[in-house]
Amino acid sequence: MDEVEEELQQQNSSVDQVGTDEIITEGASVVHGELPQDDTGPPKVDSEVEVLHEKVTKQIIKEGHGQKPTKYATCFLHYRAWTESTQHKFEDTWHEQQPLELVIGKEKKEMTGLAIGVNSMKSGERALLHVGWELAYGKEGSFSFPNVPPTADVLYEVELIGFDETGEGKARGDMTVEERIGAADRRKMDGNALFKEEKLEEAMQQYEMAIAYMGDDFMFQLFGKFRDMALAVKNPCHLNTAACLLKLQRYDEAIAQCSIVLAEDENNVKALFRRGKARAILGQTDAAREDFLKARKFAPQDKAIARELQLIAEHEKAVYQKQKELYKGLFGPRPEPKPKSKNWLIVIWQWLLSLFYLLFRRKTPKDD
Repeated sequence: MDEVEEELQQQNSSVDQVGTDEIITEGASVVHGELPQDDTGPPKVDSEVEVLHEKVTKQIIKEGHGQKPTKYATCFLHYRAWTESTQHKFEDTWHEQQPLELVIGKEKKEMTGLAIGVNSMKSGERALLHVGWELAYGKEGSFSFPNVPPTADVLYEVELIGFDETGEGKARGDMTVEERIGAADRRKMDGNALFKEEKLEEAMQQYEMAIAYMGDDFMFQLFGKFRDMALAVKNPCHLNTAACLLKLQRYDEAIAQCSIVLAEDENNVKALFRRGKARAILGQTDAAREDFLKARKFAPQDKAIARELQLIAEHEKAVYQKQKELYKGLFGPRPEPKPKSKNWLIVIWQWLLSLFYLLFRRKTPKDD
């Protein structure tokens, strides 16, 4: 915690610094890319159709960057899959929050067409693949999981997160604990370098690949120093992803990343601060104040946290004043009672009656 406090105290006067501009470089569940917007069926794509194989075509949805994976590269990807004839979605790794690991040249038989498509993609690229049944689930289909009917052509929406050129296609499951943590740490460092260059999407892809090495199945098996080593890589990747998402104004996703860290370390100052920032921007004032107050308990001298609390207080004061003025204008001051106007006819009639009464008194004889 001393390292975190020292890092927080070194920030400049910008209140955004801890929350957005700083990444974690200390230390040598699963993140996901931006979710597809339309979940009703395969995306409608107007780009040029590229023939990759007699039974595989590709249309690019979003351009990628860098090189393409070669044979035996270990690729990490998200995808959704539909049977073309019925538009039935039978698999979705975005929904499962678990990217697929695919080694080019060593894929399962039903993934042959998908592997051909991935082999043509760059990191960060998203594409729509059309795969004939011969290179998918075949003549018999699959009646377990996933459930795919016989001779079904398949549509894949695929995003290649990134890949490792291992040369011999060593999958995560074949790595030792140290090898997996080391591979994740290298990805994290690559992400940090991209972050400093303001290449936020590319940085998040590196963090996502790092976290993919630290999947829930792997973390569940760790304890003691190995779990601490893994968390020292995994948690910073989530927090750095949150920093990227704050810059990209994707606040709900930033909250989710911070919450993953807080599930492991409920007193993490950076996670509390960045989640508080996102909540404050979304107008979740009470929840944001709670995060900032808890962060201040562990970093009482941090000026950025104090500024955020002050901003919340000023915002609430301004809202109160605005509401006060609104209500004042709505109901207005209590009206003064108006004096009743005199009816002059009645006044004249009363005067005439008084005069008549006086005259009558004068003419009346006095009693003994």
